[in-house]
Amino acid sequence: MVTSSCNPGFYQSASGSDSRIASHGRRIGLCLLLVVAFSSSLVWAQSETAIEDGSNKFGIADTAPVVVNGKVRFNVVGMSAYPAERRAYEIARRIEALAQDPTFDPKTLRIDDFGEYHRIFPGERGKAILAVLQADAESEGVLRTVLVDVLRTSIAEAIEDYRHDRTPAVLTKNALYALGSTVVLIALLYGTFWVFRRLNGLLERRVKLRMQRLEARSQRIFQGEQVWILLQGALRLLRTLVVLFLAYVFINFVLSLFPWTRYTAHTLFQYVAGPLGGMVDAIIDFIPSLVFLVVLFFIARYGLKLARGLFTAIDDKRLKIKGFETDWAWPTYRIVRVGIIIFALVIAYPHIPGSESAAFKGVSILLGVLFSLGSTSVISNVIAGYSMTYRRAFRIGDRVKIGDTLGDVKEMRVLVTHIKTPKNEEVVIPNSTILNGEVTNYSTMARDQGLILHTTVGIGYEVPWRQVEAMLLLAAERTEGLLKEPKPFIRQKSLGDFAVNYELNAYCDDASQMMALYTEMHRNIQDVFNENGIQIMTPAYEDDPAEPKLVPKAQWHTPLATESE
Repeated sequence: MVTSSCNPGFYQSASGSDSRIASHGRRIGLCLLLVVAFSSSLVWAQSETAIEDGSNKFGIADTAPVVVNGKVRFNVVGMSAYPAERRAYEIARRIEALAQDPTFDPKTLRIDDFGEYHRIFPGERGKAILAVLQADAESEGVLRTVLVDVLRTSIAEAIEDYRHDRTPAVLTKNALYALGSTVVLIALLYGTFWVFRRLNGLLERRVKLRMQRLEARSQRIFQGEQVWILLQGALRLLRTLVVLFLAYVFINFVLSLFPWTRYTAHTLFQYVAGPLGGMVDAIIDFIPSLVFLVVLFFIARYGLKLARGLFTAIDDKRLKIKGFETDWAWPTYRIVRVGIIIFALVIAYPHIPGSESAAFKGVSILLGVLFSLGSTSVISNVIAGYSMTYRRAFRIGDRVKIGDTLGDVKEMRVLVTHIKTPKNEEVVIPNSTILNGEVTNYSTMARDQGLILHTTVGIGYEVPWRQVEAMLLLAAERTEGLLKEPKPFIRQKSLGDFAVNYELNAYCDDASQMMALYTEMHRNIQDVFNENGIQIMTPAYEDDPAEPKLVPKAQWHTPLATESE
């Protein structure tokens, strides 16, 4: 009985006449291990997780595949003192050494039971090929007696396959297959390039011509040349993918024909089949969540349509809700729409692929932090925009004064408000600024009761105030655009040092015309006072002039001077 699990008797190598064969096989094995190092590391990492559950009591560190003749025959476990890859490598070399010995008969493999482990020997006299530990059985999930019988059969088949694949007939046949596949590859590549050339010519004759005509009809709004470049790029990408697929199939097939490169072909296949298989499995597992997301999408879409129909009816005044203004329809719809979308996203979040991964959560937290840090002013403007809507401070088309800006409201957005001034300037004001400042709306009262336009003139004390007020009312009556009802009225604002300050007040119902009305009203005031020989006092009055500062009626229409004059 062997008392140590690391007894060299478990893993003695072939010696004597087999040493040169073993050395040669060892070099080949090293090359294979270098080629498949990356793929093997993935397999070992997965195996470690499985072993830790029930076999850690044996000191198992990892597992590794035993590769013979380019094929994975079985896996063996390792320990911290004897790694799995080293054990698998030495077992594979012993099997290949036996396969290279023409005098050895695979049928003579025998099994010996040593109580805590089994050994597989090459015949009556020979050193053990491997020892089957209880940990090996645990990692495979079967009884040790069952596993050792399976391994003996697998080793025998590996020896027979090794000898068969290296016979001159098989090698010649596979070489012919490789040569034939090369010819087929060349033909397929030639056919691929020929087909894509024909397809490119067909598209150029038909599609490109139609794009040019459409571009001419749209007056170059539709950029046909750019679309054609994108189409050409997609065609080249498709051709490249087809060529790469053909090359991959060819390389994988040729490498699989020969035992020295078969494991490399297997590794290349796993590089492609592994991710594709994982994607297919992920898609299959995602089908229930996909069905849920599709149903949720249609429910949310129906909710959005229902909300839009409701607020459209309010906006069209087909539906009236007491206390709910028509102007609130679309802003409220936008709030409801955002609420429905956010609610749907919250419900859908657990069903989104990768939502439970640490990377997905990390990116979500990062975006949330960036949004909270960088959107303070944006959020304040959004809140201000909706606050102004429900405060009814103004609406589109109103004549307003915000700070020092006077003009008409052209557009109200969530973040800013666009004002068009009388000088045909567009001023963009942040909604938060409007919310925190004063807003003068000239149009609100103009629509219902009329906006009062007012102007002040200073007239000397020697002129009777009744005559002054009558002249001012006459000027208001002559001004087109001022309302007759309510009637204009006069206010004496102050008794100044040199003149009485009279204020003319007149109503208008169109605030957007207030500047033009002021101009016309000032013109009429000057005409009326000139007609009646009354001088309008200036603020810098010092003494009465010898002649009144009036414009005689005969000079009211004096022609303009010309350069010749």
